[in-house]
Amino acid sequence: MDIEPQTTTKPISDDQELAKVLAGVSQQADDALQFEETPSSIPTPTPVAAAEPVQPAPAMPTPTIVTPPSPTSDDLEGIKKDAIVELRPLVDKLDISPEEKFDTYLLLIRSTDDKALIAPAHAAAQAITDEARRAQALLDIIKEIDYLSNTQKA
Repeated sequence: MDIEPQTTTKPISDDQELAKVLAGVSQQADDALQFEETPSSIPTPTPVAAAEPVQPAPAMPTPTIVTPPSPTSDDLEGIKKDAIVELRPLVDKLDISPEEKFDTYLLLIRSTDDKALIAPAHAAAQAITDEARRAQALLDIIKEIDYLSNTQKA
């Protein structure tokens, strides 16, 4: 019995035959893809006439920083008085703790010596929940009343 496989097709074993087959495939691809070549044109530089020497740009001026003059002590006192006048009607509208409200009233009292602010400062002191802080605030009220009473007598 013959076990050898029988082949009906003839294998391409010759390099020349392989080259012919590949050349045929390559030729078909070249025929399908034909491109038009564009000639390269490089512009030639045109001669430039002698130009005048280039002048350097003028130097940028150094910026001058102007600082406003510092306010004098008279200016500061004026601003302080204006702020006190503007703050007085707004103290009750401040959304702050009773301690801060009392401190604000105390500041206004000491800045203006206005006895009319003692009652609202006392009310703010009474609203302080911390007993030690409330006691200190009440002492401050007493001191301010004493001070204002003594300046009236003098």
